[in-house]
Order: sequence, then C-alpha cells, then structure tokens
Amino acid sequence: MSTECQGCPACEPLRAQLAEKDKQIAAMSEMMRHDVLTGVHNRRSLAEMVDDELLRSSRTGQPFCFAVIGVDGMKDINERYGRLKGDLVLQTIARESCLLLRTLDRFGRIDEDTFGIILPVTWLHQGVLAMNRLNAFIAGFDWNTVTDGRTVTFSTGLTTNAPAEKAEGMIERALKALGEAKAVGPNNMQTLEQELPASLFAAMDD
Repeated sequence: MSTECQGCPACEPLRAQLAEKDKQIAAMSEMMRHDVLTGVHNRRSLAEMVDDELLRSSRTGQPFCFAVIGVDGMKDINERYGRLKGDLVLQTIARESCLLLRTLDRFGRIDEDTFGIILPVTWLHQGVLAMNRLNAFIAGFDWNTVTDGRTVTFSTGLTTNAPAEKAEGMIERALKALGEAKAVGPNNMQTLEQELPASLFAAMDD
C-alpha cells in the first residue's frame, strides 16, 4: 500500500511553499545569467552558449561567428550627456540589436560598453555582411531622442570558430579584433581568425 500522501489538506500548504521556493530559485538562476542594466545575457551566460555552439559545430561541421561590438566614444557620451543617458544608449543598442538579429542569434553584454553576438551557421564573410547590416541599423536609429545632435556608432571585432578551442579563447580573439578596429578609428570592423598550427601545414606537405 502506498504511503504517499494523496491530497492531504495538511500537506497542501507545504506543497505550495515548495512550489513557490522552486519558482524563486529558478528566477534567481535566470537573473544570474542576465545583465541587470540591459536585460540581455551576461558574459558568463554568453560564454556558456559559445561553448554549446562549439560542441554543435564539432558535431555538424557547420561554422559560426562570434562578434564583439564596442560603442564608439562611450566615455565622451557619459561626460557630455551624463551617466543616465549613457545607460540609455547601452539599453537602446541592446534592444535595437535584438530586434534586427535572427531568432537563432544570441546577444549579450561582455563589459561596460561592449556586447557579444553569436551568429550560428555563419561563415566569416556572412558574418561581415550581418554586422554591416546591424551597424547601419543602429546608425539609422533616431538618436536625437537619446543623444540630441549625436549619432551613436560602434566598432566590431569578428572571428569564426577554430578546431578544439574554448569559448574564452574565441571571445578574447574577437576582443583583440575589436581593439584593432578601434585603433583604426570609430565605426570600423576588423576580422581575426585563429592561426593554424605549423604542424598542420607540415602534414599537408608530406
């Protein structure tokens, strides 16, 4: 005979409390994966998704791209318009980017003024086209409602996955490409791929 309580009135409050606690734990777990200011994924969450995409790519052979975009002149924006307007710039870029990107793409905040974008099933040249579209879309936003008299742009570092690498390696490579783009000037893009080991070329020559 089963000893499990079936509909015991005394147990109903306990069940309700446990269910509510489970909801709270799930909500806290979800909050830990998202950026407080913009509501998009945070760096930790984004890195986990890059790792997932690396595993998927190794199974399917389909490449993907990872982009890092950095707001141009963010320090000057904060100084000229104030921190609240600066936060609104970041929130606007996050919202507008998510509107344009595909449903399978993933968008998150990496640092104060930088965001990361996962572009699944995307070759490098396709990633360049996608980021150019996003750049034009963001530049075309009516920034007078946020930063009166100033159009906000971003620079981009773009990379594609390489065999047997980890998420942080891919993210750091994209950040390096972003640094190279910003060194050229605002509203620029640089691509950077992982260098293939010399042993691979030696094997090809044999």
